[in-house]
Amino acid sequence: MKNITLSADEDLIEQARAVARSRRTTLNAAFREWLIQFTARPSRVREIDALMRRLKYVDSGGRRYTRDELNER
Repeated sequence: MKNITLSADEDLIEQARAVARSRRTTLNAAFREWLIQFTARPSRVREIDALMRRLKYVDSGGRRYTRDELNER
């Protein structure tokens, strides 16, 4: 594992540490998780685009659904 140095406002770092503590993790672990998610975004976009292309055939028949109808389970 490689070490890096980051700079940020001291208050912001303390707030981030507090959030990490509340999630029972460390700021280092939280940053590593963020880095994984950050680098995965382009592949997620491609996956979503591929899914939308596969679902392109779905047609609502022009009907517009209300928010309540869309949220019904």
